[in-house]
Amino acid sequence: MGAGPQTVILIPARYASSRYPGKPLAGLRGATGESRSLIERAWRAACAVPGVDAVYVATDDDRIQAAAQGFGAQVVMTDPACANGTERCADAIARLGISPRVVVNLQGDAPLTPSWFVTALIDAVAAGAQMATPVLRLTGDMHARFLDDRAAGRVGGTTAVMDAQGRALYFSKEVLPYTGRRYGADETVPGFHHVGVYAYTPEALAAYMAAGPCALENLEGLEQLRFLFNGLPVTCVPVDARGREFWELNNPEDVPRIEAVLKREGIA
Repeated sequence: MGAGPQTVILIPARYASSRYPGKPLAGLRGATGESRSLIERAWRAACAVPGVDAVYVATDDDRIQAAAQGFGAQVVMTDPACANGTERCADAIARLGISPRVVVNLQGDAPLTPSWFVTALIDAVAAGAQMATPVLRLTGDMHARFLDDRAAGRVGGTTAVMDAQGRALYFSKEVLPYTGRRYGADETVPGFHHVGVYAYTPEALAAYMAAGPCALENLEGLEQLRFLFNGLPVTCVPVDARGREFWELNNPEDVPRIEAVLKREGIA
């Protein structure tokens, strides 16, 4: 293990997006009415995680680099050929020349990620997981939003299906498992929202890169499926939102949803 930071958060960010071009620089108004870019809000969420040695924005875009440096973030420029955030994290670690104990990928479209979600992943890797990611039990309202997004032809959140030991069986942008019904506020929903945050060992990142892209990750557009396709274990860590609503910025329609949570939570 080389010298340097031992717990690192990387925020991979790209400008191009078929669903939402320029998404990292999209403005989100907080509780004070001030607009901050999505990438700044993701960086602020990362900086709120205790016990982290360094936080970097990993990008290949000069516009994102300039914006991130403007609000004080450290930036590592990465290869434009990186196919996804996990590849960008692997490239960033190589370019930084560091070998941390834990590498956290906090995706730039998840500014509402609570700090304790990330801490749970860091703890899971410290306890022996090669790769860990959080899952949040769906509420009736969240489940309904997922169904509504799919019915409208939008890609909303991602769902996770696990085995009895909490190892991932599959991730999908469809609402899994299929139940054929909706749920009330007081009902337990038999489904989990996959929260787009990952923690890896450097060895897991190296194995991911060595495996190369697979058909499932290309079909679903979900980078973590490469781990499963190649028999690399993914530990799903159940987390508690503690009353906070979690939502990612997947589509322009998500902006008012996230701004409402920022206002309600008093996040400037």
